[in-house]
Amino acid sequence: MKNYLFLCLALFAFTLDAQEGLRINEAVMNPSNQINDGAIDLQVLGGTPPYTYKWSNQSTPLTSNKAVGLTEGVPYTVTVTDASGASVTETYKVETQAITEVFNGVMTPAVAALETVLFWDPFAAIGIYDPVAYADVKLVSTPGWSANIEEKFVLKQWLKPNGAEVREGDEIAVVSSNNTFDRTVVASASGELNHLVQEGKAIYNFENPEHVIEQGAHFLAEIKYDEQVALLHPNGDPVTKPIPFIVIWLVFGALFFTIRMGFINVRGFKHSIDLARGKYDDPDAPGQVTHFQALATAVSGTVGLGNIAGVAVAVSLGGAGATFWMIICGLLGMSSKFVECTLGVKYRDILPDGRVFGGPMNYLRYGLAKKNMAGLGKVLAGLFAVLAIGASFGGGNMFQANQSFEQLSGQFPVLAGNGFWFGVLTAILVGVVIIGGIRSIAKVTGKIVPLMATIYVLAALAVIIMNIQNVAPAFGAIVDGAFSPSALKGGVIGVLVVGFQRAAFSNEAGVGSAAIAHSAAKTNHPPSEGFVALLEPFIDTVVVCTLTALVLIFTGMHEVEGMAGAQLTSDAFGSEITWFPYVLGVAVFLFAFSTMISWSYYGMRAWTYLFGKSKKSELTYKLLFLVFVVVGASVSLGAVLVFSDMMILAMSFPNIIGLYIMSGEVRGDLANYWHKLKANELFKKQKSVER
Repeated sequence: MKNYLFLCLALFAFTLDAQEGLRINEAVMNPSNQINDGAIDLQVLGGTPPYTYKWSNQSTPLTSNKAVGLTEGVPYTVTVTDASGASVTETYKVETQAITEVFNGVMTPAVAALETVLFWDPFAAIGIYDPVAYADVKLVSTPGWSANIEEKFVLKQWLKPNGAEVREGDEIAVVSSNNTFDRTVVASASGELNHLVQEGKAIYNFENPEHVIEQGAHFLAEIKYDEQVALLHPNGDPVTKPIPFIVIWLVFGALFFTIRMGFINVRGFKHSIDLARGKYDDPDAPGQVTHFQALATAVSGTVGLGNIAGVAVAVSLGGAGATFWMIICGLLGMSSKFVECTLGVKYRDILPDGRVFGGPMNYLRYGLAKKNMAGLGKVLAGLFAVLAIGASFGGGNMFQANQSFEQLSGQFPVLAGNGFWFGVLTAILVGVVIIGGIRSIAKVTGKIVPLMATIYVLAALAVIIMNIQNVAPAFGAIVDGAFSPSALKGGVIGVLVVGFQRAAFSNEAGVGSAAIAHSAAKTNHPPSEGFVALLEPFIDTVVVCTLTALVLIFTGMHEVEGMAGAQLTSDAFGSEITWFPYVLGVAVFLFAFSTMISWSYYGMRAWTYLFGKSKKSELTYKLLFLVFVVVGASVSLGAVLVFSDMMILAMSFPNIIGLYIMSGEVRGDLANYWHKLKANELFKKQKSVER
């Protein structure tokens, strides 16, 4: 009787709760002073279970009543819906309790605002492109497979015939392997079953290089949906593959300059190598550094984490085919570098003490003034300078110090928790170099860049040679992936955008930063430095980025999911050269160090453009820069670093506008330079004759 009474009371309470509607009790938690570790835990009362939870945080599943990894100080919404369709929406915010959390919370909306501009998709906006990623088939994976597994899987028996209609959960095949017992494979979706492997044949064999390299070699079947299915984030939002405006802006500019300059990236390649080798170095020409030193300084500002982590991200998202589009983007970017660095030298200002002031600030202001656009020139130059200073402190400084510490502390545990002292030591090393000015920077980068590039290239070539039997399937995977990728990779457009995006972000062609370094070169002919500069995207993207991608593809690591970019690259090298991740950790530091000293010069020139060219003004900037080195290594600033890194991309807006307007002028200077070169009127070093 008591049990019956208790049951009635419980039923009454449940009915009462249902009638009263949904109520939510929340627990909002900030467990530490670390950023992005907030959590919200919900308890739902009333309504009819089960409940679904639609969070604004895309990584939180619809079935989860708890959201973790939240940014402190940022509001999050959640809509709770019960089985009967009743719903309630609430907004919560994890309160900040540390200054780093405050900075991160303030900058997160700023990052979102900048992303709205930089990553706006004009094609989707006007309705000619659907950015939502769809899957037309569900690929059935071999159970127990992983990217680095050393097993052979054989399709023992099909339980459903080819072309059969299957329902999710149906048993469709039996798979055997050399190390484990037989496994039954069940359908992961409903639709038409298509066999990809014949009975008795190997699905995946780790000893077969084609299987290791091929994208998706471990899939044994595909189930064709009756209708395309949109891919979803855990919270139910559709996955999108937009065509970002910033990528269109950079790539279209590169294509325009390639055509406008008569494919100078191809025609001028041999001459650019002669210039970089010093064949035309005139010791009496105005400027502060040689062609090679200017090239090394500019390359050190671009070759870095983007070549290690960024390429891994591209290949993970876009597959092997992204490599092809990275190479194409790098080749086109050579023309953008030619135009901006030619103008950088042409409009530079050399003071009586020998110091050189040049770059986009100068050619935007004075070059456009020559075309009766002085007002526009001042606005664009000022905007560029502001963005360049922000980018130098953030993406060119704090981001580099932060990421190099993370990489080194991961390989050398003794560094863990000592970010401040790492930052102090790095700041001292950077300070010793940058206090000496561009000549000191050029000497250091002239030694570090060839050294670190040689180490990295040799290691990549060693991995490739160890897997030389994989050459044919690797390049086959790259070409196939570029022109016939699966819908899961976003199709051809998705892979193309990923490849272009990573290449454009890595080589900075069109951003204008390199023009600042090249403006200090000793030359009487501005186009000569444009020729030298076009080697940068070739070195950065066509050589270094491609080698990284090939290492990932040759070792099969391009199939690994859920791993950070730099770690993925490190593991790919480590799978063949066990000790190389330690060397890579040091190389990452050298990449970051050289990037910092190069960007200190870029930022300083932007600073002096705004605040005066005195040595006191320069020293003020340098001291501020060193402070930010320590800050970057000491704390995790999250969105602050992302925002300042994105300012580098934003620099391309004012810069490319100016390049378009002055491209005709550059074309005329190029024609004049070609004439002098062919007429043998340029200074040329004479070969010494031994007596």
